[in-house]
Amino acid sequence: MRVAFVGKGGSGKTTLSALFARYTASRGSSVVAVDADINQHLGMVLGLDESALPRPMGSHLAEIKEYLRGDNPRISSASAMVKTTPPGRGSRLLRLDEQDDPIHAGFSIPTPEGPRLMVTGPFSEDDLGVACYHSKVGAVELYLNHLVDGTGEYVVVDMTAGADSFASGLFTRFDMTFLVAEPTRQGVSVYRQYRDYAADYEVPIAVIGNKVHGPDDVAFLREQVGDDLLVCLEHSAAIRAMEQGRPFTLGDLEPANTAALATILERLDAQEKNWDRFGHQAVLFHLRNAEAWANRATGEDLAAQIDPDFVFGPTRVSLSR
Repeated sequence: MRVAFVGKGGSGKTTLSALFARYTASRGSSVVAVDADINQHLGMVLGLDESALPRPMGSHLAEIKEYLRGDNPRISSASAMVKTTPPGRGSRLLRLDEQDDPIHAGFSIPTPEGPRLMVTGPFSEDDLGVACYHSKVGAVELYLNHLVDGTGEYVVVDMTAGADSFASGLFTRFDMTFLVAEPTRQGVSVYRQYRDYAADYEVPIAVIGNKVHGPDDVAFLREQVGDDLLVCLEHSAAIRAMEQGRPFTLGDLEPANTAALATILERLDAQEKNWDRFGHQAVLFHLRNAEAWANRATGEDLAAQIDPDFVFGPTRVSLSR
C-alpha cells in the first residue's frame, strides 16, 4: 500500500509520517519512507543524522530514468522520459520484497527502527530561479509509477506542505491520503482544499487530528471535517522530546497515541487496492503533461510512450531487470 501524509506546514505531518512508518515496521512489515517535502526533515525524525542521509533521488533523475526505462521500445531515451511517463512492456519494475535493484540499493538506507528511507533532496541554492521543486518530486512519481507493491508492503510518503502537491499527478499515486490537521481554523483550511481537489479523482482521504488537548478540540475537528475525522493524537510529551532531539522509541509513546497509530494502519489495510484506477490516472496525467509542456520540452509526441497492452498489477505483469 502507498500512503501520503499531507497537511499545513507545522501540522505535524512529518512527525506522523515517521511515527506511522516506525509503527508499521514494528509489526513486521516491509516499509519504505520517502521524504518528498521541500523541507527535508523525515530522516531526522526517523533517527538519522543529517550526514547519514541516502543519496537524493531528485539529483539523480537521469540515472533513475535510464534504469526504469529498461528496453521499453516506446521510450527513445532517458531524456525523453518525464515524471509522468508510465511503465510499459520492457520497463523495469520495482518490488519492495526484492530491494537489490539499483534504485532501492542506491537511494535508500535503513533507519534505526526498521523503515528504509528515500529522499528527494533539498531545494538547493543552485536551483533558485532555474528549477521548481516539482522537478525533484518527479523522481518520487516515477518511483511510484514503476513500483509493484504487495500485501504487507508499505510506502509512506511525507508530502510537501499545503495543497502544493496538486501541481503534479503525484497526489493520485496513493491508495490512501491522511491529512494531518491541528484543531484550528488554519489547520482545517488545507483539508477543504484537498477534499475538493481529491474528490474529482477518487482519492480516498481521512483526517488525523493532531496536538489535541481535550474533548473540545475533538469536537471542533468533528464539526469541521465530519466523518472524515478518523482518529486524534493527543498532545505528547514523548513526541515533543523526540522533536527536541532526545532519545525516543515507540515504547515511549503514550498508550492512546499508540492506539491511534494502530487505527491508522487498520484504515489503510481496509482500503481497496485499485490497480485499474491507478493505471488509468497514470495515463491521464501523462497525456495532460505531454500536451501542456512535455512534448515541447522533449521534441517528441509523448503520447506514444503509452503502451495500450500494459496492465498494472502484481499478478498481471512480468518484472524485467
